Amino acid sequence: MAASVSSSSIRLLPFLLLCSLASGCDRCVHHSRATFLTSSLTLAAGSCGYGTAAGSFNGGMLAAAGPALYRKGVGCGACFQVRCKDSELCGAAGARVVVTDRARTKTNGSDLVLGIPAVAAMARPGMASRLGKLGAVDVEYKRVPCEYSGRNLSVRVEERSRRGPSELAVTFLYQGGQTDIVAVDVAQVGSSNWKFMTRDHGPAWSTSLAPAGPLQLRIVVTGGYDGKWVWAEREVLPLRWRAGEVYDTGVQITDIAQEGCYPCDTQEWR
Repeated sequence: MAASVSSSSIRLLPFLLLCSLASGCDRCVHHSRATFLTSSLTLAAGSCGYGTAAGSFNGGMLAAAGPALYRKGVGCGACFQVRCKDSELCGAAGARVVVTDRARTKTNGSDLVLGIPAVAAMARPGMASRLGKLGAVDVEYKRVPCEYSGRNLSVRVEERSRRGPSELAVTFLYQGGQTDIVAVDVAQVGSSNWKFMTRDHGPAWSTSLAPAGPLQLRIVVTGGYDGKWVWAEREVLPLRWRAGEVYDTGVQITDIAQEGCYPCDTQEWR
């Protein structure tokens, strides 16, 4: 069973962020356009580096994001609720998508590029084909919490970790909540000698100073108006961890970052 960051099995340390990396007012409703891809394979193998794991995200409803949402990779894994403005072809609920790729170009004022499953989810019954043939449509969207039922925050150990005994490169998968990871540390289980990791891109972090296993991780996420240290009271990577394997951290993030950005439309959609 997934545990939230507020459970007793996780220690939380308030941490005042010196510089917020969150997108300004991303909980507000934004008006833009979304373009469509005829194949979702590009999104699954996108620049965020999730690889085949992206196919298990959010029922396959994926998106590529323009610069404002991609944020040089920090926006990888963020979830957005997108609603089409064409009332004839589209339903009111819209589709929830997760960012797995960077939009190569921003054309027609588009902030998002959607795959086929997301287009079908936005459409009224029987209208998916007509909607898809448009190629682009006016939308409104806002960032929403990601939810991964039955899954905890996990890390995949990347192949480059084979380069040496102190090399460790990981990619975070299934990050819930509405937050950004802004710092990652690693230490041997039972040690207080934490080594910081560096963001390589998006959800990928690495260090050339990793201690011997078993290892524990702690991260800083944007939460509330400040930030939080989050870690589990158990090992994440075993004594003999292996490159290519995915390891369950035993925790899940449910926090929602808040920004002091008014005025904006933060009301529930009707």
